[in-house]
Amino acid sequence: MLSTYSSPFVLSSSCCSPPHPFLLAPAYSPPRPLPAIPDPDEIDDLALFRRATLAADAGSGGGDGGAVAASLRRRPAAQPKVAFLFLTNSDLSFAPLWERFFRGHERLFNVYVHADPSSRLLLAPTPSFRRRFIPAKATQRASPTLISAARRLLAAALLDDPANAFFALVSQHCVPLRPFPSLYRALLSDPPAAAGRRRHHRSFIEILSGEPGLWDRYVARGDAVMLPEVPFHRFRVGSQFFVLARRHAVLVVRDRRLWKKFRLPCLRSMKDSCYPEEHYFPTLLDMQDPQGCTRYTLTRVNWTDSVGGHPHTYRPWEISGDLIHELRRSNSTYSYMFARKFSPDCLDPLLAIADSVIFRD
Repeated sequence: MLSTYSSPFVLSSSCCSPPHPFLLAPAYSPPRPLPAIPDPDEIDDLALFRRATLAADAGSGGGDGGAVAASLRRRPAAQPKVAFLFLTNSDLSFAPLWERFFRGHERLFNVYVHADPSSRLLLAPTPSFRRRFIPAKATQRASPTLISAARRLLAAALLDDPANAFFALVSQHCVPLRPFPSLYRALLSDPPAAAGRRRHHRSFIEILSGEPGLWDRYVARGDAVMLPEVPFHRFRVGSQFFVLARRHAVLVVRDRRLWKKFRLPCLRSMKDSCYPEEHYFPTLLDMQDPQGCTRYTLTRVNWTDSVGGHPHTYRPWEISGDLIHELRRSNSTYSYMFARKFSPDCLDPLLAIADSVIFRD
């Protein structure tokens, strides 16, 4: 005979009734996601991206360009230009080195900077960076906010100058490895188009599949959350830093279908597998135009002793001509043009070898 016992979880309909299983079980707690992108930020971005898409479709600089482009200088279409998109949350410590890189090529490039609003930039920007900051929103690791920031930069560049043909995303820790003409030639050296086809510039973006841990990255937002838009066999990974051809920049800014998946926050329990900015761009371009991408990045990164998802950070005592030559080498047809990650105090030793090594082929 079952004994009775006093408990607030026992049903009162019968003194001998067993405890109700649902009342004894612990309350179910659904997995907690990381913070999502605020709705006002998303609404602002959609309006910006719509203007940029319309401007690109019209083949113009976008009329007044809205608030984002209001302070950016305008030029008539000319030779193809490279838009350098700096994504930063700290000082642009290597601006003097980039000035050396840009010197004499002012008609072939534009600079755009997205600086996290919480960052305090203590160093006055050098001429190429002055008044080149776009309205920015907060960014953080393990968050699609880094995708949004890159898309804002692309949109601002599309609105600002119709001559922007290539869009190079770099960080404050990136430095150039070769002179500007070397980069320009590499970007323009597309293979001849097939008979009857228009010649298109290609994008330099790393696109990888079958990488270790890819499944954990795919389910970082939850099981089956990416379906049906992004089945696992179409999910890709690659470097956050790329050089996109103009048509691909427009494709990214226009996208809504994949973005509605990648904008979802990761689960807190999967934070260590959450790198949306390394997945969205390679997945989107591999699904939309795989033949138009080199599948290769122009930015060299040293992952041999990474810590907490951060690559090796070069220090002043490591800077030498031999290091620059080593960082340029690749297994691809193209040499690396940029490298990261360098500590801010590397500026002086880098400037010391700028003319004799970095900007000499």
